[in-house]
Amino acid sequence: MNASRKWLRSNSRHHDTMNIRNLTPHAVTVCGGDGKPLQTIQPSGQVARVSMATTPDTELTLATGLPVVTVKPGQVTGLPDPQAGVMLLVSMAVRVAVPHRRDVLSPGELVRGADGQPVGCRGLVGNGGAA
Repeated sequence: MNASRKWLRSNSRHHDTMNIRNLTPHAVTVCGGDGKPLQTIQPSGQVARVSMATTPDTELTLATGLPVVTVKPGQVTGLPDPQAGVMLLVSMAVRVAVPHRRDVLSPGELVRGADGQPVGCRGLVGNGGAA
């Protein structure tokens, strides 16, 4: 099964096809603005991950009486180099850790079914700019 999905990208000058490669461990169902599923992108088998560095926030811990930490993204692993015509679907944590990468996308706002369980995401989120 081909883990990449072809999506149509259009602008005022041309239409071309973009492959989206899912580097999460889960199938991602992308929904439209109305919450109805448009397409499910299966995992590729390769997973991009980011480590997180935590630092205790002593001031907030003392103020709340609860342990509080700050978290910053660390090293990203499993993220291939950019490739023409390929967008990479990753977790939000991975996408935020590589703000300079215009070829990464993450799931958008969570869409829930009538039972409250997640059924997909409302579109995809990018880092801005052109791929």
